[in-house]
Amino acid sequence: MTRQELINTIRIKKSFLCIGLDTDLNKIPKFLLDFEDPVFEFNKRIIDATHDLCVAYKPNIAFYECHGSKGWDSLKKTMEYIPKEIFTIADAKRGDIGNTSTYYAKTFFEYLNFDSVTVAPYMGIDSVTPFLEFENKWVILLALTSNQGALDFQLTEDKDGEKLFEKVIRKSSLWSGSDRLMYVVGATRGEDIGAVRKCAPEAFFLVPGVGAQGGSLQDVAKFGMTGDCGLLVNSSRQILYASSDTNFAEAARTEAKKVQTEMESLLKSI
Repeated sequence: MTRQELINTIRIKKSFLCIGLDTDLNKIPKFLLDFEDPVFEFNKRIIDATHDLCVAYKPNIAFYECHGSKGWDSLKKTMEYIPKEIFTIADAKRGDIGNTSTYYAKTFFEYLNFDSVTVAPYMGIDSVTPFLEFENKWVILLALTSNQGALDFQLTEDKDGEKLFEKVIRKSSLWSGSDRLMYVVGATRGEDIGAVRKCAPEAFFLVPGVGAQGGSLQDVAKFGMTGDCGLLVNSSRQILYASSDTNFAEAARTEAKKVQTEMESLLKSI
């Protein structure tokens, strides 16, 4: 998917919602366990209920690969079921070099046909450029995450006062532009989103941490929104597990609609 196609989808749907398909067998409604593929059945119903309200889906790969070949089958079926006009993100956080990165890219871009994959940038250019060799596919680099451990490295400064996340953005901007590179920026500290936006004025941000993790959508928009929106805000648990009953898909839609309605209002400012 191209940048302009993504922007068009945001404008049409009046939404920049990304729904994380972090499907946990221990949390899905128990009646689904009687199905041949409970993970796919859950995902299918969530997609049916929410696809008109979101612009992206983001399966967290760990929730699938832990089930071995069955998990990969569930993931592939999920990818084939997602409507083609919706942006897809493999939340895999891969980070290696050379042929290893190339084969990771083939897995997510060719075999599973994701539009994008999250990548850890800390091995440098040769861990990222193999992913950029695939036409119309995106790399989403970890920049400034919302977990407590982000303080260990991402905000540390060198002797010139440059923070590590700033160095990551500055260096990576030389490898590709905002039509191929996005950045993961956590939602729990709004002012930090503003700091990243100064470093990457045109890039799209994938923003986790809104909803169950306590991030404010208003703050995300205040500090991070651009004239093209420039945001994909992820919500997972708040939507997926809104109900543990047979009405879980309807409950998920209700929660997704609440977020989309707030996003529609925020988009009116651009």
